[in-house]
Amino acid sequence: MRRFKIPNMSALLAFEAAARHESFTHAAKELFLTESAISRQIATLESNLGVRLFVRSKQRVMLTRAGRLYGTQVRRALENLDRDTLSIIAHGSGGGYLELAVLPTFASQWLIPRMKDFNDRNPDVRINMGIRTDLFSFEESHFEAAIHYGKPTWPGTSSDYLFGEEVVPVCSPSLVAKTVRKPQELLNYPLLHSTTRPDAWSRWFANVGVEDSATMHGVRYELHSMLISAAAAGLGIALVPKFFVDEQLPQLGLVIPFAATAVEESAYYLVYPTELSHGKPLELFRTWLLEQAAAYNARRR
Repeated sequence: MRRFKIPNMSALLAFEAAARHESFTHAAKELFLTESAISRQIATLESNLGVRLFVRSKQRVMLTRAGRLYGTQVRRALENLDRDTLSIIAHGSGGGYLELAVLPTFASQWLIPRMKDFNDRNPDVRINMGIRTDLFSFEESHFEAAIHYGKPTWPGTSSDYLFGEEVVPVCSPSLVAKTVRKPQELLNYPLLHSTTRPDAWSRWFANVGVEDSATMHGVRYELHSMLISAAAAGLGIALVPKFFVDEQLPQLGLVIPFAATAVEESAYYLVYPTELSHGKPLELFRTWLLEQAAAYNARRR
């Protein structure tokens, strides 16, 4: 039996909006209420909780430490409620949703161009995609599966191997005016690095027999799409997965200055919490994705 009274939804919505904006005025505009209505809802909430959530100072409000913590918790709870509501609506249609975390460039270059085939085969199932580039806790997020690049060592999950990766240097033809005959000559130009794979260049150079601390020098970008754009703009030489650029070098305005690829030790995996492995949307997507990965591997061979 519940021993306390949960705040009403109107108060929680008012508080979440005010906490996110740290402004009663902006919260009122977002919720189509008056500023005084927001103020009353939050005052009632503070009274019921016995905790001060905001400090009022002249014409502005600021979250207290307790308010900031509660704001994060309320926001997460509302997001979960929103997701669960959509999920139960989907069950009524006989289909379902899969919340999938993806790597942005992988999704745009490899996965999304293939998704029409999945949609045609499974018209009642929808795949929602959001970006995650690092490991995260499934329990603390709304995601039910992820496309992961690395090792199959994600705690509490099951994983399916998709395929490995070759990387290749690319740059604007205006940057490298003459033929590069030896890999160490690439060190005469700026190297563009990935923040998620900081030692990629040093591994590539080691693979072609070059050991030099200069392989770690250069600016860093978080996304491969940013690396590709920077290389096309003549900012330096980027090391990117070959399948991101293989069939569109001219369209991207790129060339390969030195024709040597390196096979990375890591690979792409579909990862999901073990206890969710029998959900229908995940089961359908997993079967289709492994089929697509097998076909892709066969073409590469």
